[in-house]
Amino acid sequence: QVQLVESGGGLVQAGGSLRLSCAASGRTFNNYAMGWFRQAPGKEREFVVASSPSGRITYYANSVKGRFTISRDNAKNTVYLQMNSLKPEDTAVYYCAAAPLAISMSHGDVDYWGQGTQVTVSS
Repeated sequence: QVQLVESGGGLVQAGGSLRLSCAASGRTFNNYAMGWFRQAPGKEREFVVASSPSGRITYYANSVKGRFTISRDNAKNTVYLQMNSLKPEDTAVYYCAAAPLAISMSHGDVDYWGQGTQVTVSS
């Protein structure tokens, strides 16, 4: 089992920035691809970004490319999502995710989920 706990959500104005964190515990963090999904009200959960276990390979949704950056600190069992130039359409609950492969995560294949953290971007 892997337990994931997100933090860092909140309210920000359009154009602003937030950094989300996801702390993992349980099985070896270094063996898992880590990533983020989001779910806006009335919409399905969608893929945002995934990072390979080493962090060297990443996949981004087109909607966040150039604005969001994933990073991970394997010594701290933590993955981060730096979100810049935020837009109102980025408003959603953001979920941390873990899976064996980053490429499969980018297609929605996830083994573990966090509980989610709310991000609200005001216009």
